[in-house]
Amino acid sequence: MAASSAMPLGGLVRVADGRMLAPDIARIVQRGELVVAMLGVDTPPFFYERNGELVGVEVDLAKAIAKEMGVNLKFNRQAKTFNGVVDIVAKGEADMGLSKLSRTLARAQVISFTQPYLVMNHALILNRVKFAAFARDRALPEVIRGFKGSIGVIARSSFSDYARRNFPSAKVIEYPGWPDVLKALDRGEIIGAYRDEFEVKRILKADSTASLVLRTVTFKDLEDTLGIAVGINDHVLLAFLNEFLSQRAEKLTVNKVLSALEK
Repeated sequence: MAASSAMPLGGLVRVADGRMLAPDIARIVQRGELVVAMLGVDTPPFFYERNGELVGVEVDLAKAIAKEMGVNLKFNRQAKTFNGVVDIVAKGEADMGLSKLSRTLARAQVISFTQPYLVMNHALILNRVKFAAFARDRALPEVIRGFKGSIGVIARSSFSDYARRNFPSAKVIEYPGWPDVLKALDRGEIIGAYRDEFEVKRILKADSTASLVLRTVTFKDLEDTLGIAVGINDHVLLAFLNEFLSQRAEKLTVNKVLSALEK
């Protein structure tokens, strides 16, 4: 939809309804559509298809943002990896990325992140038999602090970067997806799997007997913060989203996300 006057006034743009808006906001309003990049692989309860409809806690968040802006919502789900979502935003093919994106130093060099809308701790899930053989009666903190065993992670993910930074002596093995990491853990190909506490807790929530063969470690001093990604030049959009998150009454927590699995 074309603006009634595209002439800039003090750096602002007049849109069809007469409002003066920053260019990055006007772009979305003039289009009448907010384009959100989201991973093409369902990741419940954050985003997934149910009866042909895309639903989830992050889908609800995107809908609330689009409603606040007074525009329609469109999802771009072409990305096959989380970093692929960042690439789509960096190339300007989406206005923002909302896809369980961890705020990492590498990603922050190509896009801008909002303040966190969900904070989680890092966690390891260990194969009890393999870990016991590796630890050789040493205390857990001693073994984990300088871990030299094998750790499985998702390829091209935030935890692939985190693993190399936080466990420099470990052998980090990448797998195409989280199910592949868990299969490798079950087969004993790796000693531990590394991800956020939500993904680890959901395994134990889904199978009460899993604790018999698996052991978990949560790192209270290591945080995984999820943020919304926007283009590096979209400064006002970034400020708008930060203010939206600050004013949002319902804050996400790990327990709330776990509860959403039951819906």
